[in-house]
Amino acid sequence: MGAVASMAALAGAGLAWRKYQPEEAMPVLDNALWQMTFTTPEGQTLRMADLRGKPLLLNFWATWCPPCVEELPLLNSFFKENTEKGWQVLGLAVDQLAPVKRFLANSPLAFPIGLSGMPGLELSKSLGNLSGSLPFSVVFGSDGQVAHRKIGKIKPEDLKAWAGLK
Repeated sequence: MGAVASMAALAGAGLAWRKYQPEEAMPVLDNALWQMTFTTPEGQTLRMADLRGKPLLLNFWATWCPPCVEELPLLNSFFKENTEKGWQVLGLAVDQLAPVKRFLANSPLAFPIGLSGMPGLELSKSLGNLSGSLPFSVVFGSDGQVAHRKIGKIKPEDLKAWAGLK
């Protein structure tokens, strides 16, 4: 609970900060993401700092979001095909623990899942998803900076274009 509360506070501060900063100032907000931690459905701690240094596809999703659920097999395939090339995929579930655990029991994923709860929507907004729509994906280069953003369901051509990123 403390992690979710601190994430919500950080996301809120990030939103307020972003609202009054020019676009070129956004890397400071992106850096705040790398200080966050999330809990996995298994109860382990997932540190964003551990994911920095390699390309990362960060996907915000929920079990109650049909397009989110539809794109997860595509993201899973992308992860399996590109992990040896240094790619990482992280799903942040804007959801509660019980439905996420049920979903993963029926549809296991090879990439890690973190629980962000509803504060994850605020975090996604701070990363450029101003409408708060799901699914939402952010691609980070190995330098930790945002390279691409996508609101809505990912298509194979999106992943193909992103796969060349280092």
